This record gives sequence, structure tokens and C-alpha cells, in this order.
Amino acid sequence: MLFISCKKEIPAEGFVEVEGGKIWYRIIGEGEATPLLILHGGPGSRSCSMIPGYSLLAKDRKVIFYDQLGSGSSDRPSDTSLWRKERFVNEIELLREELQLDSLHILGQSWGGALLSEYLITREPEGVKSVIFSSPLLSTEDWMEDAKLLLSQMPEPIQDTIYKHEALKDYSAPVYLAAVDSFYSKHLSRKSWPYEPNPECENVGDFNSEVYNYMWGPTEFTATGTLLDFDRTKDLDKIDEPILFLAGEYDEARPETMYEYQKLAKNARVKIIENSGHSTMIDQPEQVAEAIGSFLNRVENREGAE
Repeated sequence: MLFISCKKEIPAEGFVEVEGGKIWYRIIGEGEATPLLILHGGPGSRSCSMIPGYSLLAKDRKVIFYDQLGSGSSDRPSDTSLWRKERFVNEIELLREELQLDSLHILGQSWGGALLSEYLITREPEGVKSVIFSSPLLSTEDWMEDAKLLLSQMPEPIQDTIYKHEALKDYSAPVYLAAVDSFYSKHLSRKSWPYEPNPECENVGDFNSEVYNYMWGPTEFTATGTLLDFDRTKDLDKIDEPILFLAGEYDEARPETMYEYQKLAKNARVKIIENSGHSTMIDQPEQVAEAIGSFLNRVENREGAE
């Protein structure tokens, strides 16, 4: 299938050249509403796990998925100098240019929210109609405080095990992994942890722990990488586009934090997805699609009335 414009034919799936290699993309849907671009989490994760859920939004519009360099079906160079926020931001610009995305909505999930905030604040791009921060990383300090609070609510044996092995930097001990799984099954995905097999992820590269460790750190509870001092919360008022902050009821990115971010932004709403962890589109895809679809329609209807 090809998407045809007056300029050129755009394949529904392909690769785009960026600094360091090629990134993979896929376009789903053929609706006439403004397209939606999805920025996946990580760093080092992949988009395939989100395709089934976010494809529910493709009835009215094109939904564009892509794997960041080093992730999923994209190239996986080993040069650590490539793992810079600025280079990831450049990917978005190159992808938009190649796919002729002059007008679009953008959703950033988890680390994708950090990347989206960098793109909006440092580049001030034209044509972005709205912004969706889905369970976003917008401040490493806030993320770590949320993780500490949520961990304090776990049973004491789980807390003790995690703190003990974090202090020892022993992240592979079976008892530690079991304790982390208990945390993840409550706050990462309440429906599918460990994640159930997803046909979209067959023959797709696994999570790239090298990128994750370099930019973030060894675990969700310990940030030691290049994102250690990351914080864009003080710049949220610089974003002029309508914003939706979305998070799960039991999210690692706590709902209370989303409401605090709303106060820092100009034109923002908050939607909390019931009975969901961090992976809202896996835990409750219908709820998420309804929330995002309503937000996008509201933005587009308002523009149409102006």
C-alpha cells in the first residue's frame, strides 16, 4: 500500500536515513483527520507492543509508529555518542520531512514524553496541533521520587530485597528479579507482566538494554545515565499547543504528578485510566483510545470553528 501525495508516493512501511543509520516506520489507517505520530518509551524500547492498542485510533486518521535508532526494527549501532537527546530530536524532524507530516498530533509515551518535550521546547516546530504526554518522563527527580513512594507502599520483604540488591548493584539475583516483577505487575502493567506474546513483535529486535543503561541506568529505581539531570517541568509553560496528560491509576508516573504538571502548563487536561499501570495502551486500550480520540476531536473541532 502507498500513501500518495502531490509530491511523492510514501510507502506505508519503510526506513528513513538519520544520523547513525536507518529508522523503521509504519503507517496504519487512511482517514482524513490530522495524523498522529507515536514516540515510544525506553530509551531502547520499541513500538511494536503499542501497535495493537493505538491502531484503534486509525479509523479516523493515519497513526505513524517508528522505532528510534537502536530500537526495534531500526539499525542498532554501538556508538554511544549517538545516544544524545538532540540526535533523537533530529530523528523526529527527518521523519516528518520524509513522510510529509506538515500537520500532525504527537504522542510521547514514557521516555517518549521526554523526547517530545525536548522537541517542542528546543525546536518550536510548526504544524503540531496538539500534544499527548502519556505517562511521561519530564523530570528524572520527579520520576525517582514517585518510584520511591510507590516502592514504600509495597510489602516490606519486597522493599528490603530491592533496596538490598540495589545497594549491592546486584541486579541479576533471582530474588531481586522476583521482587522487581512484583512491583512491575502492579505499576508497569497490571494486565500483562511479563508481557504476553504480541504478534506485532515477532521478528522484532528485543529491548536494547545498552541504550537504556547508558541514558537512564540499571533499573527503574536507579538513574545513573545521561538523563540523570533531565528536567523540562519549568519549561512546560513554553508549549503553546493543547496538552493531554494521560496516566494509569497505578502508574509509575503517578496521577498526582500529572496534576502538578497540568498546573505548570498553559492549556492542559489530565485523564487517568482506571485499573492501569504504566502501560496504559496494553492494560486498557479501549479506555485510552476513547480518551485520546475525544481529545483529538475536541482540538480539531475547535480549529474548524475558528
